[in-house]
Amino acid sequence: MTDNSNLRQAALDYHEFPKPGKLEIRATKPLANGRDLARAYSPGVAEACLEIKADGATASRYTARGNLVGVVTNGTAVLGLGNIGALASKPVMEGKAVLFKKFAGIDCFDIEVEESDPEKLAEIVCALGPTFGAINLEDIKAPDCFTVERICRERMNIPVFHDDQHGTAIVVGAAAKNALQVAGKKFEDIKIVSTGGGAAGIACLNMLLKLGVQRKNVWLCDIHGLVYEGREVDMNPIKSEYAQRSELRTLDDVIPGADLFLGLSGPRVLDPEMVAKMADRPIIFALANPTPEILPDLAREVAPDAIIATGRSDFPNQVNNVLCFPFIFRGALDVGATTINDAMQLACIDGIAALARATTSAEAAAAYQGEELTFGADYLIPKPFDPRLVGVVSSAVAEAAMETGVATRPIEDLDAYRDKLDGSVFKSALLMRPVFQAARTSPRRIVFAEGEDERVLRASQAMLEETVERPILIGRPEVIERRIEKAGLTIRLGKDVDLVNPENDPRYRDYWESYHELMARRGVTPDLARAIMRTNTTAIGAVMVHREEADSMICGTFGEFRWHMNYVQQILGNKSLNPVGALSMMILEDGPLFVADTQVHLHPDPRQIADIAIGAARHVRRFGIEPKIAFCSQSQFGNQGEGTGGRLRGAIRLLDEAGHDFCYEGEMNIDTALDPDLRTRILPGNRMEGAANVLVFAHADAASGVRNILKMKGGGLEVGPILMGMGNRAHIVSPSITARGLLNMSAIAGTPVAHYG
Repeated sequence: MTDNSNLRQAALDYHEFPKPGKLEIRATKPLANGRDLARAYSPGVAEACLEIKADGATASRYTARGNLVGVVTNGTAVLGLGNIGALASKPVMEGKAVLFKKFAGIDCFDIEVEESDPEKLAEIVCALGPTFGAINLEDIKAPDCFTVERICRERMNIPVFHDDQHGTAIVVGAAAKNALQVAGKKFEDIKIVSTGGGAAGIACLNMLLKLGVQRKNVWLCDIHGLVYEGREVDMNPIKSEYAQRSELRTLDDVIPGADLFLGLSGPRVLDPEMVAKMADRPIIFALANPTPEILPDLAREVAPDAIIATGRSDFPNQVNNVLCFPFIFRGALDVGATTINDAMQLACIDGIAALARATTSAEAAAAYQGEELTFGADYLIPKPFDPRLVGVVSSAVAEAAMETGVATRPIEDLDAYRDKLDGSVFKSALLMRPVFQAARTSPRRIVFAEGEDERVLRASQAMLEETVERPILIGRPEVIERRIEKAGLTIRLGKDVDLVNPENDPRYRDYWESYHELMARRGVTPDLARAIMRTNTTAIGAVMVHREEADSMICGTFGEFRWHMNYVQQILGNKSLNPVGALSMMILEDGPLFVADTQVHLHPDPRQIADIAIGAARHVRRFGIEPKIAFCSQSQFGNQGEGTGGRLRGAIRLLDEAGHDFCYEGEMNIDTALDPDLRTRILPGNRMEGAANVLVFAHADAASGVRNILKMKGGGLEVGPILMGMGNRAHIVSPSITARGLLNMSAIAGTPVAHYG
């Protein structure tokens, strides 16, 4: 793992490059000529102003207010950093805004206010009401945060939500609801011992009371011990509501018989001896970050049947606010809610909890391969990247807002609304995240043929931090060591990564003999096999996969694609494994677009085109996307006899004859593929709905050209090319790939797929 200094520099670089910060503002309307200018500003803008003056509710129609959240802080309680001030808190608020956008498509302005007086801060926030559709208060110290929220909720006619309080409380509530079901206990019967008297801790206890817990059964401790009646040290009216009339004073005194430990305090405040005093089948929520109140392994030494949640992603049941806040705001904004009330929060809890109890979706199962996503002690709440969250939770919140009369724009068809939310879930650059989650749970050995390349070394470093894959590097150790040092990396050969030295490796004889055995009747002599195993790193990597010393290989950071493919096909190809095409996923601002075949076949025949489409459909589905394949050509639905159209029509006939369960149409122009209205005008009744998400070409030049235009001029991020037909045993990247691109490919190579194309 990297040391603190390298982590610090990497984090600073992330925030500084290629542009400072994590946010920018982009126009959503064209501004290309005088006509656009006249509508966007003077005189046309006056019409929108007058409509809003006449009816303030129309602001959500004519401005961005209806989808705009203000993330507001004074920086007095930032993450684990404490009172660092408003300016220093800005990176955190930008990060919160990014999460809103990525998870729920909500736009944000982050607002850092230099004001420590809670009443004055509330006045400032209230004055911002005309700008926003909702306010997310963030990182304001307790008890000031309670004052600020109360004043804002009383005076503002939009949702005001302090996420540190209510977001945490909602996720804790969902986890507790399911934990009690697993343990066979009820809210009204349990004894709760909590550590942490801050905003999150108090809000969680308040929420648990709403779920049925009896106040007399709640024992709150802080750094000074039990909160008891008559205590004067570090008390406030909010904390005093949980004061117990008792002679007990310490956590150790009150923990006996506790059914639920709720920790929102600090590291190691709960020890195994205390856990041993808890009730049978104890529930332990140790949520301090980065070090919880007790590590799960220590708790299970004395209570093997304990049900445990933490705030960390490397243990089951991560209590993460991202399960809540994007989706509760999404639902509230979409119905124009005037507040986020108890009913909406309870609906959010019910939605999150029910989702964990439901049968796992195919998308979630594909994204988290290797994990047991079955409701139980180790799966109390959904994973953050479960694509069903936005549909289930946001629609439940919207419905509760309507039922309680706080929705100013009620939704007539909730089912259609839920479908719309579900359809938007993949339209972001977070598309690769589920693949990384799966790669973290499926340890695979990935061999990099060009192990001396700095991009490969940086990708290997990132793999160790973000996945459980084991990188294998092919290269000269002295060269790799020198480049590791130059790049400031901390990976260590032989410990963090394995090494194959082409110039001196004890397996050399095994490798050249294996290669010769495969190639002896294809003109390869023993001397040639020896030479290739000394000089050709692609061949070495393929032999390693053939010998099952690696699960998959990645090559191609330099050299020509077909040169690499020659050795991959020679060594790994067989009757069932054969390259059928190269598929590139282009992650664009409005979602992913797949392009094939960019590399394998220069002029594919109809059979090869059909196989490309079949392989593309399989690979697209692994991302949880239903493929809609357009066969693209200059010809349009048979209007040209020459060119590529004939071969594409032949492929379509083969697919029609075989019968396949994915959507395809063609042949057609690219604009026809991407514009359903245009397609309907040209060919009414065609068999594709909406825009195509896969473009298949009958000429590699066309496919490669489209891919490069999208990458260089369209702002697209390429993932790939994915080599279809090789069972995930080999991938050949392009020389322009970045270290991040190699990391993406390692996640793809590190994710087992049941039916690879």
